[in-house]
Amino acid sequence: MATFVLIHGAYQGGWIWSPVANRLRDAGHRVYAPSLDGCAERSSQVRPGITTETQADEIAELMRYEDLDNVVLVGTSSGGMVLCRVAEVARERVQRIVFADALALYHGETIRDIVQGAVVDPDAVSTGPAPGSMLESLSASMDAEMAQWGADRFGQHPAAAFNRPVELDSFWEQPWDACVIWCREAPNPGEAHQRRCAEHLSARWHELDTGHYPMLSTSDELTKLILEG
Repeated sequence: MATFVLIHGAYQGGWIWSPVANRLRDAGHRVYAPSLDGCAERSSQVRPGITTETQADEIAELMRYEDLDNVVLVGTSSGGMVLCRVAEVARERVQRIVFADALALYHGETIRDIVQGAVVDPDAVSTGPAPGSMLESLSASMDAEMAQWGADRFGQHPAAAFNRPVELDSFWEQPWDACVIWCREAPNPGEAHQRRCAEHLSARWHELDTGHYPMLSTSDELTKLILEG
């Protein structure tokens, strides 16, 4: 039995991992898929001061209070930024890391350095897609029922994750057992960014023929890659 902590991306919540989490649990593994502070069912708690680092500290504390060891950390989209910080501050609890079409920023970088158009009002507390705008995007890579299920759940995300440079003291200088999964049909964060991550970490490289939400569109294939690493 392995222990997995699944970290969602912007505008999402732990809900987005449900198809993968269920498959991992059915295989006998221990799985945590928390919603980050200010996201999804925790959106009423959004406030100034929520950053990538505070969200990461919360995940690290979850791992401490639950006595989790030999954890496989999996991050997608902006959740990759949180993953890096969690891995750094809770190094002794992490066995392996998986970037699933994820952002993996260097210290001092922001999302807008990597993702074109990712500019958020500096005075905003949260940001998110316009109501109803996600359905068309999701429908391009998954069946209609799953696309509607996902579209109904996308919401706001703390804006500081977009505007503040990430803070990483030692992540990129440490050795990691890592893999990177690139989704070929996703325009962002893009192949070049994910190749950079894989090369820097000497990570294993995998590809999926799908869009940016493989946990919904190709959950069987993604689960297999997460398990195999």
